[in-house]
Amino acid sequence: MIRTLLLILAWTLPGLCHAADGHSVHLDKARYDLSDKASLQRGARLYMNYCLGCHQMQYQRYLRTADDLGIPHDLMEKNLVFTGAKIGDHIRNAMPVEQAAAWFGKIPPDLTLEARVRGADWIYTYLRSFYEDESRPFGVNNEVFKDVGMPHVLQPLQGVPRKTYETRLVDGEEKQVYVGIKADGTGELSEEAYDKAVLDLVNFLVYTGEPMRPQAEQLGWKVLVFLAIFFVLAYLLKKEYWRDVH
Repeated sequence: MIRTLLLILAWTLPGLCHAADGHSVHLDKARYDLSDKASLQRGARLYMNYCLGCHQMQYQRYLRTADDLGIPHDLMEKNLVFTGAKIGDHIRNAMPVEQAAAWFGKIPPDLTLEARVRGADWIYTYLRSFYEDESRPFGVNNEVFKDVGMPHVLQPLQGVPRKTYETRLVDGEEKQVYVGIKADGTGELSEEAYDKAVLDLVNFLVYTGEPMRPQAEQLGWKVLVFLAIFFVLAYLLKKEYWRDVH
């Protein structure tokens, strides 16, 4: 009975944690691909250029990232290491902890394991759910994370996102109905290209949360094949030993 209860808790606690976050927005599916090295490289570039200033990745090394993603060490040092760190160092920034807490209300979280904590779908939807809100300190809010304390750092790519409404007939009356968030077209990327860039970033965060996952999945299939073959041999051996008994 206790074992059953523990299993139920293990399945339900992640959902309860998300509910405690206060979001009730439908999460879009992040169709990431850890075998897509080009996507992972683009995601790493986006992270280093737009995220690392505030969010460290202190449990991941530049060297490991370069080797896993197929980036030559000299290119990694020249284009993706901005803090004067050595390629063998962990991915950290130079933001003072005390000032960070004062600027943002709390210390920006380390993102090494963020995809494992939040889930890829949550991050993908979150980065596409900022909208203009002049009442907030940074001028933006977020549908997934209400009253977010983070600026919309990808706004140069997306443009200014605003909530949009349409006039529709509801119960015989014309009403303004919320239809979603739309960028104003001032960003460097189209809506489709921006979604793809966010997916690249999510792909990279999923990778850093579990760098050995592709190798583990490949090994898992080999183990299953071995067990299947072993089962057949064990069954035949069992029949041979018990043949005279029956």
